[in-house]
Amino acid sequence: MWLALDVETKEVIAVHVSGRDVQGAKGLWRKLSQVYRQTAISYTDFWSAYSQVIAPEHHQAVGKESGNKVSV
Repeated sequence: MWLALDVETKEVIAVHVSGRDVQGAKGLWRKLSQVYRQTAISYTDFWSAYSQVIAPEHHQAVGKESGNKVSV
């Protein structure tokens, strides 16, 4: 199960049930509203599928130690 959270409101903004692969990342990305896809920064772990789906200007890979929550 893939979840996307808004880091400010803590709300679940998208859910996608799929395998942990590029197709799953694409499925979650498509379920995000256009506003999030065009304006938000997506904080993720370093899993390579994210960088294949999310444009670099909207993506920031972070480690758990950074204090930023991983939230596509």
